[in-house]
Amino acid sequence: MNLPQSLREALQRGNVFAEQCPSRDILKHVTSQWGVLVLVALLDGTHRFSDLRRKIGGVSEKMLAQTLQRLEADGFVLRQAYPVVPPHVEYSLTALGEGVGKRVEGLADWIESNLDLIMDARTQRAEEALAAHTLM
Repeated sequence: MNLPQSLREALQRGNVFAEQCPSRDILKHVTSQWGVLVLVALLDGTHRFSDLRRKIGGVSEKMLAQTLQRLEADGFVLRQAYPVVPPHVEYSLTALGEGVGKRVEGLADWIESNLDLIMDARTQRAEEALAAHTLM
C-alpha cells in the first residue's frame, strides 16, 4: 500500500490528542508518579527490586512491581533474572528507556528548581479561596 508521505508519517508517529491513540497509555506509564521516579532512579544504573524500593520512598511493592512491568512492556526497562536461589533480579534501562528517562528527569529537575515559586502559588491560591469563602 502506497500512502502519501504525510499520512504514513502520521500513522507511524501517533497522535496523543486522539482518544484511541496508544501513545496515551505510554504517556500515562512514563509520567505517572512512580514511572517518573523509576526512570530517574534507573538512570543511575542497574538496581535490584529492593534497592529501587528503598530509593523511591513511599512506593509499595505492588505499585513498584506494576510500574516496572508496564515500563518493561513499553520497552523502557530491561528485567534480568538470574537462575540462583534466592532469586536475583536486576532492572536497568534500555536505550529507549534512557532517552525517555532523561526527558522526565528534566521535568523533575524543573519542578525541584521552581519548587519555591510553585509552593508560593499554592499558598496564595489557598489564601484567596479562604478569603472568598469567608466573604460568602
